[in-house]
Amino acid sequence: MTWKPDDRSFLDSYRGTAPCPEDFAVFWAERMAEMNRVPLEWELRDGPFPARGSVRYQELRFRGADGSLLYAKYIRPASEQPVPLLLHFHGYPGATRSWLELTSYAASMGVAMLAMDCRGQGGASLDAASYQSTRASGNMILGLDGPPEQMYYVKVHQDIALLIRIARQLPGLDLDRVYVNGGSQGGALALATAALHSDLIRKAGIQYPFLSDFQKVWELDADLIAYEGLRYYMRWFDPIGLHTDEIFRKLGYVDTINFAPMVRCPVLFATGFQDTICPPVTQYAVYNRITSPKRHLLYPDFAHEEIQEFDDRLIRFFCCQGPDLWEEEEYV
Repeated sequence: MTWKPDDRSFLDSYRGTAPCPEDFAVFWAERMAEMNRVPLEWELRDGPFPARGSVRYQELRFRGADGSLLYAKYIRPASEQPVPLLLHFHGYPGATRSWLELTSYAASMGVAMLAMDCRGQGGASLDAASYQSTRASGNMILGLDGPPEQMYYVKVHQDIALLIRIARQLPGLDLDRVYVNGGSQGGALALATAALHSDLIRKAGIQYPFLSDFQKVWELDADLIAYEGLRYYMRWFDPIGLHTDEIFRKLGYVDTINFAPMVRCPVLFATGFQDTICPPVTQYAVYNRITSPKRHLLYPDFAHEEIQEFDDRLIRFFCCQGPDLWEEEEYV
């Protein structure tokens, strides 16, 4: 179903349907602690292009905790002063944006860009893990038959934790200005990164986050396209609904709505009301649970697509410093 601005009275108060595991905070504290104990194994090489003008291109390869070989693009503007870092996350089931597009971020905002390919998707990061579940219908349900710490997106968040440890060691970065952004899957990963690394992340640009309010997606029969793994899993492994509560509780460990209250930085958030991939109601569930400074930009005529106006607002958002962040006309 599509949503209209007239639905705002309901949407503005909706906080989600999917459950949050009782040990959610403890679970993630343990997962992050595990990554702090993993020995770092990484290499930074020159990228496929020579340095162009004021920009240097490099490729980062590092080992995941389970031995997976992971890949990220790294673009850094030449500067005698430390530069901010923007962690950029891609959509599902794709790969990092092109060098050209990532360069536009670095050039327009003067930030270093670090963009990781999610393991086992469309990029160069490999997935060496074994999972207790089918691989037949996407990554979302990988590991759902085993303990929650073996779920696919738990491993992705742990990969990001290692990436951040490496970023802290890269020279020439201003670690007081580290930001995250992404759309769809990238929006979910960016928000969770802001939540799990609230001591480091200073701003988050979030666009129509995926992996949000799984149970509401299922109730709306919106478990298609990006969420289709949920529909197949229910049909194949819980056809009469005996384990529905258990399934949604386990998915709660990676549900974006449960990360939202942990975010401490300012958040600029975008929703297209015609989005049939990530239903707007699930996006509102995320936004309404964020307690840090935030702004929600609504686009009545846009679906799950690039919103150029929001892209331009990200430049202002990430470049603006000081207490007037939300006082400019652009954010009203």
